[in-house]
Amino acid sequence: MSEQTPLDYASAGVDTAAGDRAVELMKSAVSRTHDSTVLSATGGFAGMVDASALLGMRRPLLATSTDGVGTKIAIAQALGVHDTIGQDLVGMVVDDIVVVGARPVLMTDYIACGKVIPERIAAIVTGIARACEAVGCPLVGGETAEHPGLMAPEDYDIAGAATGVVDADLVLGPQRVRAGDVLVAMASSGLHSNGYSLVRRVVELSGADLGHEVEAFGRTLGEELLEPTRLYTKVCLDLVEALGVGEDGLHALSHVTGGGLGANLARVLPVGLGARVERGSWVVPAVFDWVRRSGSISWEALEDSLNLGVGMVAVVGADAAEEALATVRGAGIDAWVLGDVDEGDHGLSRAGADIRTVSGTKGVQGGSVELHGTYLTA
Repeated sequence: MSEQTPLDYASAGVDTAAGDRAVELMKSAVSRTHDSTVLSATGGFAGMVDASALLGMRRPLLATSTDGVGTKIAIAQALGVHDTIGQDLVGMVVDDIVVVGARPVLMTDYIACGKVIPERIAAIVTGIARACEAVGCPLVGGETAEHPGLMAPEDYDIAGAATGVVDADLVLGPQRVRAGDVLVAMASSGLHSNGYSLVRRVVELSGADLGHEVEAFGRTLGEELLEPTRLYTKVCLDLVEALGVGEDGLHALSHVTGGGLGANLARVLPVGLGARVERGSWVVPAVFDWVRRSGSISWEALEDSLNLGVGMVAVVGADAAEEALATVRGAGIDAWVLGDVDEGDHGLSRAGADIRTVSGTKGVQGGSVELHGTYLTA
């Protein structure tokens, strides 16, 4: 019998020293997200925040969300750029909890990889930390797991979870929406982090080169596809402050992610009410038209998959619309009136060549959204 080299964790494919090195590289970025509420936990097994501020709330409700960034990671891997994908993660998670009016108080992340490459892990976490710092959400914990034999050395995936708090009296949602409300759109920064299975298929079938300069983008295709998700948490909380939550203020928010504008807006409308969206109220950014033309995709299929330039929608009382527009624009984000809410729960009877109704999506029996007109392209 031949002699066998004694096994240990490293020979099995897990390099704990590399993990420790990654932690050292990311430490300073993570610490910049910490404020006076963050406490050090013994041994680093758990992150802790001081929740004393909740004592001043009448009925504090905790809001939580978890998500990943999907197959956009494949673009990051193909380009060897890993410090932007973290912002996508934060946007997908934190901007979901702000939809109910919750202020984020902590976030954690999880990275699974085939092999820990310290510099790459540090780049990913640095991107997460930068985004957390931008929205004022402490990054208080995380885990990096090495999965040799299950994932290829270059493969990785990331996920995150965030918790926020909102007073019960200030919860946003369908219960506040009324006929006559105005829909205020907030521009997306691009594709954000949804629909990349479709987008990557278009790139593959069209033979497009990620390194090719596209005149309409003013940069390479790869750079455009990797543009980070816009962060809306601060501006949404600014709207709460500026407009108030109530009859004439802010009523609901819709984060436009997977499923597109119609599906996500329908989720924040009550049964019996409908929203009318004017497709021609904005110019669809060039990247969406590139996907459509390069993949020979119908507008209907596109609006079921991508945000088409609208990343967040605020549903506000009619008298608050102008202040809402000014608040969003003051934060450096383009904003416009997208449409309004009416008493009709729109049905197929009103369907036409330029009208489409979306309702009953993502397991939520809410209102309906009627998309009118045709999209404008540059």
